[in-house]
Amino acid sequence: MRLKKLISLCAISTLVGLLPFAAAAEQKLFVYTSMKESMIGDLKIAFAKKHADIKLDFQSAGAGKLMAKIAAERESGKIMADVLWTSEVPDFYQLKAQGLLQPYMPTELKQLLNPLPDYDGSFTAVRLGTLGIAYNTRLIKEAPKTWTDVQKPAFKGAYGIANPALSGTAYMSVAVLSKAFGWGYFEALRANGAKMGKGSGQVVDDTASGDLLASLAVDYITLDKVDKGATLALVYPPEMLVIPSPVAIFRNSPNAEAAKKFVDFVLSKDGQTIIANEGTLPVRGDVVVPARYKLPTVADAMKRAMKIDYQQIMSEKEATIKKLTDIMQK
Repeated sequence: MRLKKLISLCAISTLVGLLPFAAAAEQKLFVYTSMKESMIGDLKIAFAKKHADIKLDFQSAGAGKLMAKIAAERESGKIMADVLWTSEVPDFYQLKAQGLLQPYMPTELKQLLNPLPDYDGSFTAVRLGTLGIAYNTRLIKEAPKTWTDVQKPAFKGAYGIANPALSGTAYMSVAVLSKAFGWGYFEALRANGAKMGKGSGQVVDDTASGDLLASLAVDYITLDKVDKGATLALVYPPEMLVIPSPVAIFRNSPNAEAAKKFVDFVLSKDGQTIIANEGTLPVRGDVVVPARYKLPTVADAMKRAMKIDYQQIMSEKEATIKKLTDIMQK
């Protein structure tokens, strides 16, 4: 009898001892992101090596689609994601105002460049996206140098802009360019036959194929195509479009601790190196972008960056998208 009790007690003790490991194995994390799948995929693999107890999954889509999904989920009573990471900064201000974000100060905050005003940890920049003019080097021999060069006859009917209703970076770009140069800039583009495509990736694909001669293009999307042999080049006019991509944790996430670990990882030197290797600027000064990408330094990009009033851009989003759509449909 005593032997049976002893065996039973040992079994219970063993089970109790294993419970923390079982709980750790059950941690899950879901990320909504507009980053390209190769980047988030590499981060997922590296994150798993450091945090084998956390199962990370993600959904990659345009910022507009993700915000619509979040709104629908909120209506149903539960946001399914734990983390949001896109390039449409005004969305983060909106979510913060709605009380949907959980502030978190990353563990290596002192190592990070912060381009966001009034930073309080509600969301943190993970990378500095740069946008320039991608052009097809087979078909265009004289590279454009300024934003107005693509209004010239050489680009007639063959310059593309992604739809700002579908792409966060496209929306930010249109908003900033309209503030810097006025709506007359886009009217002149349209008069020269400029076209509005779908996502940011599509206009770059069309430029690579020759359906377009040039496009308003995201750095890492373009440079990834160049790496794969596309006859593209990316140039930056003197006034640079520099758009942070923030990451945030949803308030009431049941996986908040795992979410904090993910935020810390993407902002760590290892995580930022993966991001830099994809052809985009990190937010750490101790991470170097591969020379083959020919990107400006972080310091140069910030010096040349056009000013962005995120609160104003947020309040004018619907009107800005409508204005561009009206111009491009003329």
